Amino acid sequence: MELFSYPDNYQFKHPLEHTWTLWYLDSNRTKNWEDCLMEVGSFGTVEDFWCLFHHIKRASELKPGCDYSLFKKGITPMWEDKANKDGGRWIINLEKRITHAKLDHYWLEIAMCLIGECFHGLNDKINGATINIRSKLNKIGLWTNTEDRSTVVRIGSFLL
Repeated sequence: MELFSYPDNYQFKHPLEHTWTLWYLDSNRTKNWEDCLMEVGSFGTVEDFWCLFHHIKRASELKPGCDYSLFKKGITPMWEDKANKDGGRWIINLEKRITHAKLDHYWLEIAMCLIGECFHGLNDKINGATINIRSKLNKIGLWTNTEDRSTVVRIGSFLL
């Protein structure tokens, strides 16, 4: 007797609205900035997101000068990318006194908000997010593709 019957198109993974790419920047002053930017991997399902995030260093383990960036696939985390050039970003400054656990939690929360499309009605205006690990002040940035003031303010309200 068969206990389960699955339709032919049944998926065991949970697809996301978009495919996302994780980037890593290892700052090296002897190289061109673009040469320091590396694509870690892309994912389009919830399960693949968790697989990737469980197998990379936590943000708190990165050395100063390094970044993670999580952007919709096809968008590079740089202002020169045509998807970013007319946009902006919200910056959250994270003082060095916050714990590593909180830093990692904030990065995970913004990543989950991105892939979960939590910016109700504004998801198409958001390209990605970055976390910058620095010696004096860490930062999380939420990158947008619009300069429309009311839209930018609405996006910022999700960060409060």
